[in-house]
Amino acid sequence: MQPYEAIKITEHVYWVGAIDWDLRNFHGYNTLRGSTYNAFLILGDKPVLVDTVKAPFFQEMMSRIRSIIEPEKIQYIISNHSEMDHSGSLPQAIEVIHPEKVFASKMGDAALQAHFHKNFNITEIASGQKFNLGNSKFVCLETRMLHWPDSMFTFFENDGVLFSQDGFGMHLATTNFWASQHETGILRYEAAKYFANILLPYSTMVLKLLDQFPTFKLTLKLIAPDHGPLWDTPENIQWIMQLWREWAEQKPLPKISIVYDTMWESTEKMAKAVADGAMSEGVHSKLLRMTDSHRADTITEILESGALLVGTPTLNQQMFPTIADALCYIKGLKPKNLIGQAFGSYGWGQEGIKLAKQALEDMQIKLIGEPIAVNYVPTEEDLVKCRMLGQQTAKILKNEITT
Repeated sequence: MQPYEAIKITEHVYWVGAIDWDLRNFHGYNTLRGSTYNAFLILGDKPVLVDTVKAPFFQEMMSRIRSIIEPEKIQYIISNHSEMDHSGSLPQAIEVIHPEKVFASKMGDAALQAHFHKNFNITEIASGQKFNLGNSKFVCLETRMLHWPDSMFTFFENDGVLFSQDGFGMHLATTNFWASQHETGILRYEAAKYFANILLPYSTMVLKLLDQFPTFKLTLKLIAPDHGPLWDTPENIQWIMQLWREWAEQKPLPKISIVYDTMWESTEKMAKAVADGAMSEGVHSKLLRMTDSHRADTITEILESGALLVGTPTLNQQMFPTIADALCYIKGLKPKNLIGQAFGSYGWGQEGIKLAKQALEDMQIKLIGEPIAVNYVPTEEDLVKCRMLGQQTAKILKNEITT
């Protein structure tokens, strides 16, 4: 008996991954529900390991493998993605297993060599290539920049399983391996958060992949990503693919994200007046004070918004630090089709507000009028202007959605 055991998910496929209950930060993305590192063992006449786990979880993976097979009997390893949460255990796995071959994409080969500086003697697989490993039949689908250059999907034809690495995944630590076992709201939020923080810059490639998918003619029964639950019914497979399409299209939606921070409550008063103006036009707004909000949750709200309004005080001739952090993060994720504007309070100079406006312009956000800059504490007249900004934003947004 092993301390950790494999979980059978199809006739030939076992989950041999690890659950990271304590993960709370994934390179700047807060993961409040932890994560899983999903690795899979295929038991054909020539056993195959698909992906590995983050390095600290190597022994957990090996325990699960040993619960059904001696690791040395595994003959092949397929590496779909070289990022360390999937490949961190690969060097140790190779040392123990001594596989006949390790498979990866051409870019995956280069990335694994650059990560580990070892000659793994990778067998490169081309996109669309069909290959058999004993009686197990596979098709490789390169998915470059979804979300790394090396990324690929591997389809296991025998059981209809698509091993999709980061595709259709989410950070969610769970012992319920099937998507059908989870509340829809949790699945939707964590999938949206994952898309917003990981895949959003590559939306064009996502749409291309989804458009091409029917041409692959895969008899798809299960999508098995490397993070989170497995998509196990035709209904939830269609559901997650449709959500990915909607998020990738980035069509304006009737919601305004108001990202702000405040020193002496002046900018906060302005933000609340903006939100009230939007509400008067029947448009929902979300206030995100960045002292209390995480950048990863913020971009998740922006994913399904049509407008981004940014409020900042000026501090040392700069934006407030939390706003600079948020805008740097948001800019890198390249949201599209947004309208917006900057506003805020200042003491000696308006540099912070000007820099926020410039950041929005750099993101190619269509600006509404001019920024609203208030010296020290807003008057009632100033707050009326802020309310009008909320109203105007809401009106433009409703018009863009209906035309």
